[in-house]
Amino acid sequence: MRRPQLACLALLAVMLVVGCSSPPPGSPAQPLYDQFDRDWQYWLAQYPEAAASLGVPGGEGRWTDYSDDGISSRATYLRESLERIRFVDRTLLSEADQLNYDLYVQMLETAVEGLDLQNDAIPVRFVIPHNLMMPINQMEGIQQDIPRTIALMPAATPGDLRNIVSRLRGIPSLVDQTIGLMRQGVVEKMTPPRIALRDVPGQVLAQVVDDPLTSPMLAAFVQRPAGVPEGEWPALVDEATAAYRQQVAPAFRRLHVFLVDQYLPACRETIGASALPKGDALYLYNVKWHTTTGRTPQEIHETGLAEVARIRAEMEKVSAEAGYANRFDDFVRVLRTDRRFYYTDADALVSGYRDVAKRADPQLAKLFGRLPSTPYGIARVPDAIAPSQTTAYYEGGSLVAGRPGYMFVNTYKLDARPKYEMEALTLHEAVPGHHLQISIAQELTGLPEFRKNSSYTAYVEGWALYAESLGDSMGLYQDAYSKFGQLTYEMWRAVRLVVDTGLHSMDWTRQQAIDYFLENTAKTLQDITVEVDRYIVWPGQALGYKMGEINLRDLRATAEAKLGAAFDIRGFHDEVLASGAVPLDVVEARVNAWVERVAGR
Repeated sequence: MRRPQLACLALLAVMLVVGCSSPPPGSPAQPLYDQFDRDWQYWLAQYPEAAASLGVPGGEGRWTDYSDDGISSRATYLRESLERIRFVDRTLLSEADQLNYDLYVQMLETAVEGLDLQNDAIPVRFVIPHNLMMPINQMEGIQQDIPRTIALMPAATPGDLRNIVSRLRGIPSLVDQTIGLMRQGVVEKMTPPRIALRDVPGQVLAQVVDDPLTSPMLAAFVQRPAGVPEGEWPALVDEATAAYRQQVAPAFRRLHVFLVDQYLPACRETIGASALPKGDALYLYNVKWHTTTGRTPQEIHETGLAEVARIRAEMEKVSAEAGYANRFDDFVRVLRTDRRFYYTDADALVSGYRDVAKRADPQLAKLFGRLPSTPYGIARVPDAIAPSQTTAYYEGGSLVAGRPGYMFVNTYKLDARPKYEMEALTLHEAVPGHHLQISIAQELTGLPEFRKNSSYTAYVEGWALYAESLGDSMGLYQDAYSKFGQLTYEMWRAVRLVVDTGLHSMDWTRQQAIDYFLENTAKTLQDITVEVDRYIVWPGQALGYKMGEINLRDLRATAEAKLGAAFDIRGFHDEVLASGAVPLDVVEARVNAWVERVAGR
């Protein structure tokens, strides 16, 4: 999943925080929900891109203010928000609202702690902490977030189109503020590694085109929407094209020149977070953020080594079934090079993913009692960012805005996109992985909005990795190759535990990380290189997947052992998904309580 990002803008779509469902009149929880609502309004106003991602109206013509005053004002509000919530008497709250209180306080405290590491102030569970001094890398930044945000904006009325024009006109200020942050980062020696940014100038220049109407940012002005009168249409198109020529294109050219002439030459040669100022503290912060545990990098590294050994044994069994007993390396070589495992047409690759998704959909009823109303689709990763992007990612939809979720698949270098991994990847990014979990969370009732839209990496990515393991019971992984693909994806996440901690706390080199990947997975060199560079610029993010999946796997095994014939897989899954994304200890407490209830019946 992406940081709407971005993140989240990921996240991912952006995962922005707080909102309210009202408590009963006179409830002692009223001050708590008043703060939820006040903070919700504030943060959506401060981060209008987040509002666009969530389908919430307001701020459509603006960008986040990254001036010194804007950054300082948000930091002050964040600290004051933490002080205000301390006046809420937790002992008077219901058990459910005590959990809301505890999670929100933890979120605020974590965000305040991040200020000392030069993170932005937004108290949300972004997929990745947003470091102000390093606002751009090959995985994220305004070169990706600007066109994505504009693509999410409504475009049905004259007012909608004027909002887009207003945002286009505001791009120069956002670009200049971003350049200012990068200049400050150079002074403070807070830069990403140069090697990982090699494609970023090309990503920026890809936003500059000769004909404005061929830019994705002006897609809404190519064909007149039914809600726009014919008499107003020409002037709106003229305004948009003028804004592109006079503001947008010059701003991106200016950013490109800065990156090539000044920023990349000043970026560091080192790759580990430990080389940054406060780098060790920054990495420990990220590890805790993404795993929601107190595990040390060394402990996580050792867990990764154990998982690599376990999964390797399973992979060798499958390779023997395919006729390659005691010839694991030969089997991997065949998978990487045999043309029968690769599409030669991009449309066929996308259709292949759609076929997997449609085979998975009807199997969900066997595993879940509750399914979301939000639909999803399969689309291509935009060409401008495809070379530096992972094989696929998910961006959430919005019932409020009438927008489906999408699994984006990478059609760049088809000889690096093997067929045998498509089933596992679809289960991860679409159903029953990200789309199912995120959409169910957004559709929950009776919870504050921050509970519906939080994004704890260990939960969100741990669930999606766990979802890959459900393929057997869904009638997938019917041959040795696709089963090996599933194991390769699980191995990929186990390798992450070793590689991420190795890079950022054990002085591993980039090549050492690539070689470890090559030795233990069947993934192609293109995928491996992109992945390693991703871990380099997102320290700690990759740890959440396997740590969360291990937790869910262990919880299921314990529940099955305790309940025996009374264990209901649909009930277990519904319980895990019933609270939105939460830290792993909260998941464990909920599942344990569910087991006790079922056992009591």
